[in-house]
Amino acid sequence: MIQISNRRTVRTASEQALADARTRFTRHGYLKLAAVIEPDFLREVTDALDRTEFYTRLHEGIGTELCASPSPLTGALELAFNDPVLFGLVDELTGCGAIGCFEGRVYRMVPGEEHYDSWHSDVGQDRLVALSVNLGREPANGGVLQIRRADAPAIVADVENPTPGDAVLFRIDPAYRHRVGPVLGANARTAYAGWFRARPNYQTLLRQRLEEET
Repeated sequence: MIQISNRRTVRTASEQALADARTRFTRHGYLKLAAVIEPDFLREVTDALDRTEFYTRLHEGIGTELCASPSPLTGALELAFNDPVLFGLVDELTGCGAIGCFEGRVYRMVPGEEHYDSWHSDVGQDRLVALSVNLGREPANGGVLQIRRADAPAIVADVENPTPGDAVLFRIDPAYRHRVGPVLGANARTAYAGWFRARPNYQTLLRQRLEEET
């Protein structure tokens, strides 16, 4: 449907495939996208992850995880995912409206390290749609995206994403909650995850960061 490299973003889906995907997203609130990261770029990313430093990040009231420190890797991913072609496709698939930027992070949940994620909505900060891309070199046991309604405890979707380079696109809606389930076994779960936001645009986001650093 779409493939992202460190050089360009290419749409690969037919109009019929796009229409079918729009229907699935409207009906279920999420969409699985195969091979979003182009294979050569994915190899570069996973090799760079082996050299990346991670720090413990606490999401107040939500959970704890390892998060990749800012590096050429995180910069390359952010630049690749702030592409107008990608923004246009996400709008077509979800009907979210105009997108200003994508803001994400590389996170890792390690079995046995008390990493966890609680139910939350991600509503706020002009967030429109969420995206998670599997960056794990080895398959993880668990770490499944779970979705439920805000007013009921029953899980309405367990969304597995076991293949490196594949992604899950899902709605941000106050009527729903989501979480990443526990990671078990021996292998960590590593992903690039974040939000398509209506505001600010990417250039403004970069300026804001520079102002915060100075």
